[in-house]
Amino acid sequence: MTDSQRLSQVFVELADTLVTEFDVVEFLTTLADRCVELLKAKEAGVVLADEQGVLRSVASSNETARLLDLFELQNQQGPCLDCYRTGQRLVNQSLDDQPERWPQFGPEARRLGFSVVHALPMRLRGRVIGAVNIFGGDGEPLSEADVDIGQALADIATVGLLQERTLREARVLNEQLQAALTSRVAIEQAKGMLAERRQIEMDAAFALLRSYARRTNQRLKDVAQALLTGTLSADVLDHR
Repeated sequence: MTDSQRLSQVFVELADTLVTEFDVVEFLTTLADRCVELLKAKEAGVVLADEQGVLRSVASSNETARLLDLFELQNQQGPCLDCYRTGQRLVNQSLDDQPERWPQFGPEARRLGFSVVHALPMRLRGRVIGAVNIFGGDGEPLSEADVDIGQALADIATVGLLQERTLREARVLNEQLQAALTSRVAIEQAKGMLAERRQIEMDAAFALLRSYARRTNQRLKDVAQALLTGTLSADVLDHR
Protein backbone atom coordinates (compact mmCIF):
# COMPACT_ATOMS: atom_id res chain seq x y z
CA MET A 1 0.00 0.00 0.00
CA THR A 2 1.38 3.43 -0.91
CA ASP A 3 1.64 6.30 1.54
CA SER A 4 -1.10 8.19 -0.27
CA GLN A 5 -3.43 5.20 -0.10
CA ARG A 6 -2.79 4.79 3.62
CA LEU A 7 -3.38 8.50 4.15
CA SER A 8 -6.71 8.22 2.36
CA GLN A 9 -7.64 5.28 4.58
CA VAL A 10 -6.88 7.26 7.72
CA PHE A 11 -9.03 10.19 6.65
CA VAL A 12 -11.89 7.80 5.88
CA GLU A 13 -11.38 6.11 9.26
CA LEU A 14 -11.64 9.39 11.12
CA ALA A 15 -14.55 10.60 9.03
CA ASP A 16 -16.43 7.33 9.60
CA THR A 17 -16.06 7.85 13.32
CA LEU A 18 -18.06 11.05 13.00
CA VAL A 19 -21.07 9.48 11.30
CA THR A 20 -22.72 8.30 14.52
CA GLU A 21 -22.38 9.15 18.19
CA PHE A 22 -18.74 8.46 18.89
CA ASP A 23 -16.54 7.65 21.84
CA VAL A 24 -14.43 10.77 22.36
CA VAL A 25 -11.52 9.04 24.11
CA GLU A 26 -11.38 6.26 21.52
CA PHE A 27 -11.62 8.82 18.70
CA LEU A 28 -8.77 10.93 20.06
CA THR A 29 -6.65 7.87 20.83
CA THR A 30 -7.01 6.92 17.18
CA LEU A 31 -5.93 10.45 16.26
CA ALA A 32 -2.79 10.09 18.42
CA ASP A 33 -2.02 6.65 16.96
CA ARG A 34 -2.37 7.88 13.38
CA CYS A 35 -0.15 10.91 14.03
CA VAL A 36 2.57 8.55 15.24
CA GLU A 37 2.12 6.31 12.22
CA LEU A 38 1.87 8.89 9.45
CA LEU A 39 4.44 11.34 10.81
CA LYS A 40 6.86 8.60 11.86
CA ALA A 41 6.96 9.99 15.38
CA LYS A 42 7.68 8.06 18.57
CA GLU A 43 4.55 9.00 20.50
CA ALA A 44 1.71 11.51 20.56
CA GLY A 45 -0.85 12.87 23.00
CA VAL A 46 -3.99 14.98 22.87
CA VAL A 47 -4.98 17.62 25.42
CA LEU A 48 -8.31 19.45 25.59
CA ALA A 49 -9.43 22.49 27.54
CA ASP A 50 -12.15 21.98 30.15
CA GLU A 51 -14.95 24.46 30.85
CA GLN A 52 -12.55 26.68 32.81
CA GLY A 53 -10.04 26.70 29.98
CA VAL A 54 -7.64 24.39 31.84
CA LEU A 55 -5.89 21.83 29.66
CA ARG A 56 -6.36 18.16 30.50
CA SER A 57 -4.77 15.03 29.05
CA VAL A 58 -7.51 13.10 27.23
CA ALA A 59 -5.76 10.60 24.93
CA SER A 60 -2.31 9.33 24.03
CA SER A 61 -0.58 6.75 21.89
CA ASN A 62 0.87 5.05 24.98
CA GLU A 63 1.45 5.43 28.70
CA THR A 64 4.77 7.25 28.31
CA ALA A 65 3.15 9.97 26.21
CA ARG A 66 0.29 10.30 28.71
CA LEU A 67 2.66 10.69 31.64
CA LEU A 68 4.70 13.29 29.78
CA ASP A 69 1.52 15.21 28.91
CA LEU A 70 0.55 15.14 32.59
CA PHE A 71 4.03 16.28 33.62
CA GLU A 72 3.79 19.15 31.14
CA LEU A 73 0.39 20.25 32.41
CA GLN A 74 1.31 19.92 36.08
CA ASN A 75 4.41 22.05 35.60
CA GLN A 76 2.64 24.52 33.33
CA GLN A 77 5.33 24.51 30.66
CA GLY A 78 5.85 22.76 27.37
CA PRO A 79 4.88 22.77 23.71
CA CYS A 80 1.16 22.01 24.03
CA LEU A 81 0.66 24.87 26.48
CA ASP A 82 2.47 27.32 24.22
CA CYS A 83 0.52 26.03 21.23
CA TYR A 84 -2.85 26.29 23.00
CA ARG A 85 -2.17 29.78 24.31
CA THR A 86 -1.02 31.20 20.97
CA GLY A 87 -3.04 29.05 18.58
CA GLN A 88 0.13 28.59 16.53
CA ARG A 89 1.98 25.45 15.49
CA LEU A 90 5.23 24.54 17.16
CA VAL A 91 7.30 22.39 14.81
CA ASN A 92 10.74 20.78 15.04
CA GLN A 93 11.51 22.14 18.49
CA SER A 94 14.79 20.55 19.55
CA LEU A 95 15.07 19.91 23.26
CA ASP A 96 18.80 20.56 23.00
CA ASP A 97 18.22 24.14 21.87
CA GLN A 98 17.02 26.90 24.18
CA PRO A 99 17.04 24.76 27.36
CA GLU A 100 15.80 27.78 29.31
CA ARG A 101 12.50 27.72 27.40
CA TRP A 102 11.18 24.61 29.18
CA PRO A 103 13.61 24.02 32.09
CA GLN A 104 11.50 21.26 33.67
CA PHE A 105 9.72 19.74 30.69
CA GLY A 106 12.84 19.52 28.49
CA PRO A 107 14.93 17.29 30.78
CA GLU A 108 11.95 15.05 31.56
CA ALA A 109 11.16 14.56 27.86
CA ARG A 110 14.81 13.85 27.21
CA ARG A 111 14.86 11.30 30.03
CA LEU A 112 11.97 9.49 28.38
CA GLY A 113 13.85 9.25 25.10
CA PHE A 114 12.52 12.20 23.13
CA SER A 115 14.72 14.80 21.48
CA VAL A 116 12.31 16.85 19.39
CA VAL A 117 8.73 17.97 19.99
CA HIS A 118 5.91 19.40 17.94
CA ALA A 119 2.49 20.76 18.91
CA LEU A 120 -0.45 21.37 16.59
CA PRO A 121 -3.49 23.41 17.61
CA MET A 122 -6.99 21.96 17.58
CA ARG A 123 -8.86 24.97 16.32
CA LEU A 124 -11.83 26.04 14.25
CA ARG A 125 -12.42 29.58 13.00
CA GLY A 126 -9.97 31.02 15.47
CA ARG A 127 -11.22 29.11 18.51
CA VAL A 128 -8.63 26.79 20.05
CA ILE A 129 -9.98 23.91 22.13
CA GLY A 130 -6.78 21.90 22.63
CA ALA A 131 -3.57 20.69 21.06
CA VAL A 132 -1.86 17.58 19.73
CA ASN A 133 1.57 16.85 21.21
CA ILE A 134 3.93 14.90 18.94
CA PHE A 135 7.17 13.52 20.36
CA GLY A 136 10.10 12.45 18.19
CA GLY A 137 13.48 10.84 18.61
CA ASP A 138 16.74 11.39 16.79
CA GLY A 139 15.20 11.20 13.33
CA GLU A 140 14.57 13.57 10.49
CA PRO A 141 12.58 16.74 11.25
CA LEU A 142 9.01 17.01 10.06
CA SER A 143 8.71 18.33 6.54
CA GLU A 144 6.19 20.97 5.55
CA ALA A 145 4.06 18.22 4.01
CA ASP A 146 4.22 16.22 7.27
CA VAL A 147 3.07 19.24 9.24
CA ASP A 148 0.18 19.82 6.85
CA ILE A 149 -0.91 16.19 7.30
CA GLY A 150 -0.72 16.44 11.07
CA GLN A 151 -2.67 19.69 11.08
CA ALA A 152 -5.31 18.18 8.81
CA LEU A 153 -5.76 15.30 11.26
CA ALA A 154 -6.06 17.75 14.16
CA ASP A 155 -8.59 19.77 12.18
CA ILE A 156 -10.71 16.68 11.48
CA ALA A 157 -10.73 15.87 15.19
CA THR A 158 -11.77 19.41 16.03
CA VAL A 159 -14.62 19.30 13.55
CA GLY A 160 -15.63 15.95 15.03
CA LEU A 161 -15.90 17.45 18.50
CA LEU A 162 -17.82 20.46 17.24
CA GLN A 163 -19.94 18.76 14.59
CA GLU A 164 -23.51 19.92 14.17
CA ARG A 165 -22.92 22.67 16.71
CA THR A 166 -22.11 26.33 16.30
CA LEU A 167 -19.35 28.06 18.18
CA ARG A 168 -21.99 29.84 20.23
CA GLU A 169 -23.12 26.53 21.76
CA ALA A 170 -20.42 26.64 24.40
CA ARG A 171 -22.56 24.80 26.92
CA VAL A 172 -22.89 21.73 24.70
CA LEU A 173 -19.19 21.73 23.90
CA ASN A 174 -18.26 22.04 27.56
CA GLU A 175 -20.54 19.13 28.45
CA GLN A 176 -18.91 17.00 25.76
CA LEU A 177 -15.39 17.86 26.89
CA GLN A 178 -16.32 17.28 30.52
CA ALA A 179 -17.79 13.91 29.59
CA ALA A 180 -14.52 13.00 27.88
CA LEU A 181 -12.54 13.93 30.99
CA THR A 182 -14.91 11.98 33.24
CA SER A 183 -14.61 8.98 30.94
CA ARG A 184 -10.84 9.18 31.15
CA VAL A 185 -10.94 8.90 34.95
CA ALA A 186 -12.90 5.63 34.77
CA ILE A 187 -10.63 4.31 32.04
CA GLU A 188 -7.48 5.09 34.04
CA GLN A 189 -8.93 3.39 37.13
CA ALA A 190 -9.89 0.29 35.14
CA LYS A 191 -6.51 0.24 33.45
CA GLY A 192 -4.72 0.40 36.78
CA MET A 193 -6.89 -2.30 38.30
CA LEU A 194 -6.36 -4.60 35.32
CA ALA A 195 -2.61 -3.98 35.28
CA GLU A 196 -2.37 -4.84 38.98
CA ARG A 197 -4.47 -7.99 38.70
CA ARG A 198 -2.68 -9.29 35.64
CA GLN A 199 0.76 -8.00 36.61
CA ILE A 200 1.13 -6.35 33.22
CA GLU A 201 2.20 -2.92 31.99
CA MET A 202 -0.35 -0.11 31.83
CA ASP A 203 -0.05 0.02 28.03
CA ALA A 204 -0.93 -3.67 27.80
CA ALA A 205 -3.90 -3.19 30.10
CA PHE A 206 -5.22 -0.34 27.98
CA ALA A 207 -4.74 -2.41 24.83
CA LEU A 208 -6.90 -5.17 26.34
CA LEU A 209 -9.67 -2.75 27.26
CA ARG A 210 -9.60 -1.07 23.89
CA SER A 211 -9.51 -4.31 21.94
CA TYR A 212 -12.49 -5.71 23.87
CA ALA A 213 -14.49 -2.51 23.36
CA ARG A 214 -13.87 -2.65 19.63
CA ARG A 215 -14.71 -6.36 19.35
CA THR A 216 -17.96 -5.96 21.23
CA ASN A 217 -18.86 -2.60 19.66
CA GLN A 218 -19.00 -0.86 23.03
CA ARG A 219 -17.73 2.49 24.19
CA LEU A 220 -14.42 2.35 25.98
CA LYS A 221 -15.77 4.14 29.04
CA ASP A 222 -18.64 1.63 29.33
CA VAL A 223 -16.23 -1.31 29.30
CA ALA A 224 -14.07 0.40 31.92
CA GLN A 225 -17.08 1.13 34.13
CA ALA A 226 -18.33 -2.46 33.83
CA LEU A 227 -14.93 -3.74 34.88
CA LEU A 228 -14.83 -1.38 37.87
CA THR A 229 -18.30 -2.35 39.06
CA GLY A 230 -17.67 -6.06 38.59
CA THR A 231 -20.34 -6.58 35.94
CA LEU A 232 -17.59 -7.52 33.51
CA SER A 233 -14.98 -10.11 34.39
CA ALA A 234 -11.40 -9.38 33.48
CA ASP A 235 -11.14 -12.95 32.21
CA VAL A 236 -13.36 -12.26 29.18
CA LEU A 237 -11.08 -9.54 27.85
CA ASP A 238 -8.79 -12.14 26.32
CA HIS A 239 -11.54 -14.06 24.54
CA ARG A 240 -11.68 -13.64 20.79
